[in-house]
Amino acid sequence: MEDLVGTGTTEGIGPRLLQRGDAGYDAARVVWNGMIDRHPAAILRCGSLADIVAGVRWAAGKGLAVSVKAGGHNVAGHAVGEGALMLDLAGLRGVSVDPVARLAWVEGGALWADVDAATQVHGLAVPGGLISETGVAGLTLSGGVGWLRSRYGLTIDSLVAADVVLASGQVVRAEAGAHDDLFWALRGGGGNFGVVARFCFALHPAGPEVMFCAPVYPASAGAGPIRFWRDFLADKCDDVGSLVEFSTVPEGPDYAQEYWGQRCYTLGAVYAGDAAEGERLLAPLRGLGPLVADFSGIMPYVEVQKLFDPLFPTGAYRCYWKSHLLAELTDAAIDEGLANAIASPSDRSISSFWNFGGATARVAADATAFGDRSFGWMYSLDSVWERADEDATVIGWTRAAWQAFRRHAQPGRVYLNFTGLDEDGPALTRDAFGRNFGRLAAIKRRYDPDNMFRFNQNIRPDA
Repeated sequence: MEDLVGTGTTEGIGPRLLQRGDAGYDAARVVWNGMIDRHPAAILRCGSLADIVAGVRWAAGKGLAVSVKAGGHNVAGHAVGEGALMLDLAGLRGVSVDPVARLAWVEGGALWADVDAATQVHGLAVPGGLISETGVAGLTLSGGVGWLRSRYGLTIDSLVAADVVLASGQVVRAEAGAHDDLFWALRGGGGNFGVVARFCFALHPAGPEVMFCAPVYPASAGAGPIRFWRDFLADKCDDVGSLVEFSTVPEGPDYAQEYWGQRCYTLGAVYAGDAAEGERLLAPLRGLGPLVADFSGIMPYVEVQKLFDPLFPTGAYRCYWKSHLLAELTDAAIDEGLANAIASPSDRSISSFWNFGGATARVAADATAFGDRSFGWMYSLDSVWERADEDATVIGWTRAAWQAFRRHAQPGRVYLNFTGLDEDGPALTRDAFGRNFGRLAAIKRRYDPDNMFRFNQNIRPDA
């Protein structure tokens, strides 16, 4: 394997290495999910590729595992490894855009807000997530689901190359024709194989303005508008990325007062094309009955990417998420999703149905580690609450609702970015990857035989 940075050195990392009791240590270990309270053995604040290499080699010399914090937005808190070396990539957020070649080089600590700001100057985009504060690395490596999935697929479908620091401390570029096995594994296999210091993405025309559709209906409207939404999208999955998001109406001037505190759902959608055309196309979703509010309109793509940010402030709430992938969205599944939203024990929780198909579905199951793309829908239960004394109630309810919903889902298929904590362990990971799991285990053995990178949906090298 080619070593792009020479032998590397541990000299000079001391000033950037934080240990328990040091100023800045506790702030650096905070991630988005307020439930995560782990203590790394040390935290290395990286400002260069050489820092990452030095950190990995230092950890190997100390016999430490390595976790990686980019955005720190993973619900299971994989960025923070108890007793490990945590590589903090917050100092590596650069984005370089080549608008002619339609490529973007993105450093491993970048957030989607960084990517969107740099690419939208040229009317281009990478199909990223729905929260601008999410880290590029974590979202990408397990698939990547965003508004533009209808026309451009998952985030991994736009990944062209990656510069990866391996457990050995070597740096390799994985791309088609070079380290093909690693390149395949990075597209959906999570952070199992090394530290991605830099991503190269293909860019696609999008924005700078898009049509965002967001009528909010009261839960008392029943399942009718959701069934209409499902049927309406049947021939539009090449152009419309959409979801039904269940939530609770907050108090405030943006919402009809009579609905404050009641459960509701939003028919959210983005048209991946001309904004005015999208406004006409999506209009039927806005006239299905009395509305709590309607946030629809033509707006900058960068603003659409930030709309959901206020729901998820870093460290403020406790979170536990689960998901299922569905072949079909049946009437019974819709009814159960609506009933779950009404019954949720926390007013801060959300849950969602997501449409797929389109460009996402046109990728073969063995083309990327992500695996089978035959699902047409996803159901996510995103429980959010405030107090530790509510943990058992909310987590218990969420798990029970997720287990009951299994009968509507593809066996074993989940979206690994929407999986909270690690109590389902190896069985869930094996089932999620399906036929690709054995190939992933072999690649893990080659690149990380000692399982240095284990803070993820872990694929053990001895599996």
